Amino acid sequence: MFDIDVSSLDAVGEFGSQAWCETCAEYGVKILESAGMPEDLSWAFSETYTHAPERLVSADRPVSGYYFMVHNGVVSGGDGVPDACLNIAGFHAKFRWAFLCNQSATLYGSAGQKQRGLDEAQLAADMEAHLGYKPEMGGVPSPVWPQPIIVALSHGAETGGGLHNIAASLQSASVEFAELPKTDLGVPLFSQMSDQQKADFVALCGLGAA
Repeated sequence: MFDIDVSSLDAVGEFGSQAWCETCAEYGVKILESAGMPEDLSWAFSETYTHAPERLVSADRPVSGYYFMVHNGVVSGGDGVPDACLNIAGFHAKFRWAFLCNQSATLYGSAGQKQRGLDEAQLAADMEAHLGYKPEMGGVPSPVWPQPIIVALSHGAETGGGLHNIAASLQSASVEFAELPKTDLGVPLFSQMSDQQKADFVALCGLGAA
């Protein structure tokens, strides 16, 4: 299994940037390779961040996201989200960049993961009340988690390791969140934002008024 002291990691880029995505993918590959995946296992992981700021995407890199996977005994990964990855059952997340960005830099274990989910649900509910319609923030359709994958990716998570904490440690701050009210886990607190902050955050999410 892959062990790492995340305090030894330095930030490489913003959430969804090419440098950050490439490095996260590299660690995803290392984790699967170190765990020794079954030769007959095919599984893929991808995260796509929609409505990312213009500074994070370009004509040469239109999609913000990364992937890693195991197929026919071969582990691979990288920046972007290729169709070859999406065509394999696994965990394929697609969310609005601003909805996930800030809290993704917070270190936590299983309890923190649960609380983050509650905080994000509250954020979505508060935005719905403000907008007058239910915003589609994204999701993970039909996730598949084989036991060898769960064991590999969660290894060390309660003591600061695991894929999430590695990715969080590699993430540098994004300026849009510096002045926003946030929960202890870094989830934006929409109900405590000023009117201008609410308008700015709605726009950052790529949403419009009803």
